[in-house]
Amino acid sequence: MNDATAAILHGPKDVRIERHPISRPAPGEVLVEIGAVGLCGSDLHYYAHGENGPNVLRSPTALGHEAAGTVVAGDGPLPAGTRVAVEPAIPCGRCRTCRAGRYNQCPHGRCFGSPPTHGALTGHLAVPAEFAHPLPDDFPLTSGALIEPLAVALHAVRRGGVAAGDRVLVTGAGPIGLLVLQAARAVGAGETVVTDINPGRLAHAHRLGADRTLDTSREPLPQEPLFDIALDCSGIEAALTAAAHAVRPGGTLVAVGNPPQPRTTLPLAWMQRQELSLVTAFRYAGEFPAAVSLAATGRVDLESLITARFPLDRSADALRTALTDPAQLKVVIEP
Repeated sequence: MNDATAAILHGPKDVRIERHPISRPAPGEVLVEIGAVGLCGSDLHYYAHGENGPNVLRSPTALGHEAAGTVVAGDGPLPAGTRVAVEPAIPCGRCRTCRAGRYNQCPHGRCFGSPPTHGALTGHLAVPAEFAHPLPDDFPLTSGALIEPLAVALHAVRRGGVAAGDRVLVTGAGPIGLLVLQAARAVGAGETVVTDINPGRLAHAHRLGADRTLDTSREPLPQEPLFDIALDCSGIEAALTAAAHAVRPGGTLVAVGNPPQPRTTLPLAWMQRQELSLVTAFRYAGEFPAAVSLAATGRVDLESLITARFPLDRSADALRTALTDPAQLKVVIEP
């Protein structure tokens, strides 16, 4: 088989189902037959606008970077039949940033599903063997696709230094926020509070163990220094500002969500007076094995975040649903 069915984005809201050549794995790579792809906010930006931040769609590209599948061929320690979660951001491994252990910041890397690099909606990916993370044999591939956003959440929690007993605020109860909540609880956080304006998402946060939830469209976040660490998963300026005022003196504010605008205003005078630490988090650097372990042992619930499933030939419907239906958490495409 030299080619397979793929969902290719040609322009804003122009997804076409067509045949696409299957890449042959190079030395040190494995060929993964994709079984599930989670849709992320970046996919929705590309679909709706043909761009995501500074990156612009300039040629037809298959989206999808949250992926899991089965090794079918290639060179490496993983035999055919191994289920894997794909770590999609591939660094050069040679630059000073990579050698310092910050390969998520590699200026020469590529990421599956980020134009012009084709992603998992091609149905097959040739992946460096060390970026194909083995899953248990009975682990659902749909959950395997969510290992990537769980790694994002774990990285944010680690960057924030969440420790046992910490009072933690999570602003934004989308998929990343709900995973940050679970990651914080997994490392022993004490009281956890989650805010959002979507009652359904807040209800889900409560089911996943949040001690308290707050609908900030009805009740503002108390402007009191209550929390040791606040992790903003919304990217919304007002939420980030409110979170800064809710952190105790000497506490930490973690910016996790991508802001919709390139510039964000922060209450810097207040933060300086309180000696708050502002930390940012981008992707992950070494968190995939821990994410697999937490999910495989049931300490993090991934499957409950999946609210809709579509076959590959309905990829346009899947993207449209994720973009327009506020009831959705994680939409998954199963090639």
